[in-house]
Amino acid sequence: MIGPQDVWVALALGIFFFGAKKLPELSRSLGQALSEFKKGVAGPVADPPTAAPRADAEATPPKPEERAPR
Repeated sequence: MIGPQDVWVALALGIFFFGAKKLPELSRSLGQALSEFKKGVAGPVADPPTAAPRADAEATPPKPEERAPR
């Protein structure tokens, strides 16, 4: 079990090795990596299905461009 003394030692070592300025950046990137990992573990179920355009669907013609008067 990790106790409060272990957390303080880990924090002190982190500040010693990486510096106080770099530590928030490292923790932010670690959080983003964990978030991406969770998304990857969830699999394609979390992704919305993409529908291919139907071939028989009527396409609307593009509107003619209006020229500005000079």
